[in-house]
Amino acid sequence: MPLSACRTRRSPKPAKRVRSALIASGLALPARRITINLAPADLPKEGSHYDLPIALGLMAAIGAIPHDALGGFTVLGELGLDGSIAPVAGVLPAAIGANARGEGLICPAICGPEAAWASTDIEIVAAASLIQLANHFKGTQVLSRPQPKILEAAGPVLDLADIKGQESAKRALEVAAAGGHNLLMVGPPGAGKSMLAARLPSILPPLAPAELLEVSMVASIAGEFEGGALTNRRPFRAPHHSASMPALVGGGLRARPGEVSLAHHGVLFLDEFPEFQPQALDSLRQPLESGEVSIARANYRVTYPARFMLVAAMNPCRCGKANEPGFTCRRGPNTRCSADYQARISGPLLDRIDLHIEVPAVTAADLILPPPTEGSREVAERGSLCRDRAAACPQQRRRIGRGAGRRRAAGRQRACAVTRSCRCDAALGARLSSRAARRPHAGRSRRCGEGRARASGGSFVLSRAGRRDQARSLSSSRSGLLEYAF
Repeated sequence: MPLSACRTRRSPKPAKRVRSALIASGLALPARRITINLAPADLPKEGSHYDLPIALGLMAAIGAIPHDALGGFTVLGELGLDGSIAPVAGVLPAAIGANARGEGLICPAICGPEAAWASTDIEIVAAASLIQLANHFKGTQVLSRPQPKILEAAGPVLDLADIKGQESAKRALEVAAAGGHNLLMVGPPGAGKSMLAARLPSILPPLAPAELLEVSMVASIAGEFEGGALTNRRPFRAPHHSASMPALVGGGLRARPGEVSLAHHGVLFLDEFPEFQPQALDSLRQPLESGEVSIARANYRVTYPARFMLVAAMNPCRCGKANEPGFTCRRGPNTRCSADYQARISGPLLDRIDLHIEVPAVTAADLILPPPTEGSREVAERGSLCRDRAAACPQQRRRIGRGAGRRRAAGRQRACAVTRSCRCDAALGARLSSRAARRPHAGRSRRCGEGRARASGGSFVLSRAGRRDQARSLSSSRSGLLEYAF
């Protein structure tokens, strides 16, 4: 039974696996040469998900199951040597594709709840072994349709109430969550940057049904489902700074999705931001713009979604103490040390990060304070209210087209929100509105247009790309800061 076109490097040949599984299930193959055609022949076949369709084709050929039982079914699954059916990646996209073609799906039992999310109308046969499939098609043991499952939250949920102090950083985190802005936190070691970033998903809105399906499809292709159950939590990915460019954007022999796609509709947290490889960091520029990443190789091209919030954290300099009073760096003046360290990040990438904040070190007085009374639940409610108010903006009541029309509408939306929400005098409000609406896609900054937000201390700074040092500060209340993010 030659199957040279479907070999894998880490496991035995499919022919040996299929033959052993059939023998273990009590099915004897005829003592003659069997040739299996995998069409179309010009496409390379790789992976263990071909095991189950090959075995079922042989079972139909020798009469172990009815000859017409497999008509109208899409089949995928890996076989064990004992006849069991092991889970494979990509069952949810396969189920959606089968449903679009009007076909049913035969898959491993563990992947059944995952496939059930594709549609309530699709016929799904999820079996744990070849014997169960044979009994099902013969009618002696009919398998029931699997039901969709949601993965229950494991462990304690992180909450903003766990953090003492850092009120300005929490306020900037709230603005970023409400407006979907990218965020860069600069501060000394131990200031709480990682704690703040880890609690960002707790104040984000819940996944919409369409978003849940998109996130689950990417996770299914990457093989990151546990027991076939979907999770309703927004993704939070935090790769190590030694991650390569294919690890971030995707790639490899099978074009697996990278961290930017696994963080789709969620948060991508890059700690020790300047320590990443410059090539890997610059590869994020295109996904931040378009919301997708295209992996092109000599023999294939794959496009994965990649619309995520980028949250980065870094020290002010290599030693992390440049902003401490009285500290003198051995490499030279503190300002020079900081400039050299921050120069590792390219300007076009920094232009795509909307909020830049300084996170100072936590003092002993902050640590002895009682726990904050306001947690993630209250902050998330304010963010939801702010998004509802932005959605009610007159400029957003009609459908926005693609390309420049969408960007111009985004600029008008920000101008409307500034006029309606910011607490300032009429002259300053008019100036801010005109600046937010004018040339919303100027320069290399496309996430927040020409108006760029930066939180520093208790003030909210509106600056233009390339002129951050000459920005004017706008003192405002917490609600004013949050509402301006739109």
